[in-house]
Amino acid sequence: MFREFLLAFVPVFVAVDALGVLPIFVTLTQGYNQKEKTKIIIQSMITAIGLAVFFVFLGRAVFSFLGISVADFMIAGGVILFSIAIIDIVNPGKKRRIPSKELGAVPLGTPLIVGPAVLTTSLMIISEFGTTITLFSVVINVLLAGLIFSLSGFLIKILGEAGSKALSKVTSLLLAAIAVMMIRKGIIQLFA
Repeated sequence: MFREFLLAFVPVFVAVDALGVLPIFVTLTQGYNQKEKTKIIIQSMITAIGLAVFFVFLGRAVFSFLGISVADFMIAGGVILFSIAIIDIVNPGKKRRIPSKELGAVPLGTPLIVGPAVLTTSLMIISEFGTTITLFSVVINVLLAGLIFSLSGFLIKILGEAGSKALSKVTSLLLAAIAVMMIRKGIIQLFA
């Protein structure tokens, strides 16, 4: 059982990519106090777990009913992320327009923590290891992402203000690149 959990946990860990999302989290929450960040982290975990659980049980049926493919989902998620990255790059001096009450749900909860990669990976893992192990591995990975985000204050202390601004710009470019990758993979899947 533990071996099966590890075999399910590792691909979900790679798909969640909490360490890769950490710089994006730091950029998105720049200027928020610790209480607001904690609310955002909790909201992102609830959104991510809720979406993942829903998708594990009903994803295939909903996509089939609506005529939506995973490729369509990847393209839509990529467009959302790309829009956020462009706003950051074009308006560097302006405060982010994503209200903190929504930030945890979109884009953190989805598509950054639980997006097309996690949902697709979950579908593959279910067929191999079953629903229980899949759900357990997704929930543990989302909680781990929340823990990593809650420790982001250490990163800010190490980088300082100038380093944080530089990280913000690099992260915006990285976010745009991730968005393009999601769109590209979605388009390739559409035509495959």
